[in-house]
Amino acid sequence: MKDYQVIDYSVKNRVATLTLNNPKTMNAMSQQMRRELLDAMVRAADDDDVRIVVLTGAGRGFSSGTDLSEGLTGYATIEQQLHEEYKPLISAIENSSKLYIAAINGVSAGVSTGIALVCDLAVMADDACFYIPFAGIGLVPDGGVSYQLVQALGYKRAMQTFVESKRLSAALCLETGLTNKVVAADNLLEETQAWAEQLAKGSPLSQKFGKQCMQLALSGNLGEVIDLESKLQNTTSTSEDFKHAVAAFFSKQVAVFKGR
Repeated sequence: MKDYQVIDYSVKNRVATLTLNNPKTMNAMSQQMRRELLDAMVRAADDDDVRIVVLTGAGRGFSSGTDLSEGLTGYATIEQQLHEEYKPLISAIENSSKLYIAAINGVSAGVSTGIALVCDLAVMADDACFYIPFAGIGLVPDGGVSYQLVQALGYKRAMQTFVESKRLSAALCLETGLTNKVVAADNLLEETQAWAEQLAKGSPLSQKFGKQCMQLALSGNLGEVIDLESKLQNTTSTSEDFKHAVAAFFSKQVAVFKGR
């Protein structure tokens, strides 16, 4: 078992929970946290007992964003830091064969919002918000925040959110599709865990390949999406899981998926 200092890693009922755990800085993303988080993501990806991954923060907030007190942590430019430390975190979620659920408590600010929004699904506490502070300190969005906001809000609302350094409430995030569910703050982890455990009983192949189809639908054309769906349907329709699930359906049993 690896000993992390500023994150927690746990697995229960095939759900891995990765918790940013440095409440005294409101989980500011230090270099140590970035490195530990990437290690935990690789660990979850390699664990056959994990089917769903939950990402959350300890204490009163999800994350206050980059730990600005550290500066560039040895990099010559912020561009290098973003490419070498933040992009791998975001790509690990985007490219994971497993579904990620962000459980957002309190404030998610700056680059941490990009990490939360790249997750496949999201649950927010009713008092949580996304804070987009970049313009207020003379910066542009990073961590893919521009992409995520434009996809969800459209260009004009995304631009307003950026230039006004807005806070997006949980209610607004639910309305615009930035989150899937809003729950009472006291029940955030309990309800997220219950949802994750429900999804963990589903088909790993359907979730893995369905994720690929949905991602292509963001940027590809209809023909490209149909081609990918057809290819992946050929894989899923010949799987053991599909055959067993069809048999379970006709015998009125609950299907048990093994990912084969």
